[in-house]
Amino acid sequence: MSIEIANESGVAIDETTIVSAARFALDKMEVSPLAELSIMLVTLDVMEDLHERWMDLPGPTDVMAFPMDELDSSRRPDAADPSPALLGDIVLCPAFAKDQAKTAGHGLLDELHLLTVHGVLHLLGYDHAEPAEEREMFGLQKRILGEYQAAAAAFERRDAQRDADDRLLGTAGLDAPPAPVKTADDVDSV
Repeated sequence: MSIEIANESGVAIDETTIVSAARFALDKMEVSPLAELSIMLVTLDVMEDLHERWMDLPGPTDVMAFPMDELDSSRRPDAADPSPALLGDIVLCPAFAKDQAKTAGHGLLDELHLLTVHGVLHLLGYDHAEPAEEREMFGLQKRILGEYQAAAAAFERRDAQRDADDRLLGTAGLDAPPAPVKTADDVDSV
């Protein structure tokens, strides 16, 4: 799966976790591994322009999704028969999402992960215009995001344990590489 990310927002973001959240959501939705996705992080001005131009709505927003391929049964990227597909673009606005994160009581990166999963679902044809659609999409979004957060936390715990183990081994002097073993050739050359 190819996921490209470009941060033109001016806000320093750990882009690798945004890509990880997108990849996790695409895997959970069983999207073809041949699919391609682009993620852009933009400024408030750029997002406002896109929002007005494509949605005919004033002001910036948090996330927009621009599907590339028509989502019919023969070309859907989550169809049973994997085939190459350009999913499209997800555009995120960290400056806008920052206030939402504060209101929700979590960090900006958590909000961007949520918006990334939301964008992926939009690219796959999910919407929230009607109450039933909203329940389905937001339920799926909550489940995927929860599973992603649990997997990320487990990875961080394993990584922290490895670091602690490495420090302990270093303190005990067990981290030094083994001494080279002399062979008959080494003895002859001396």
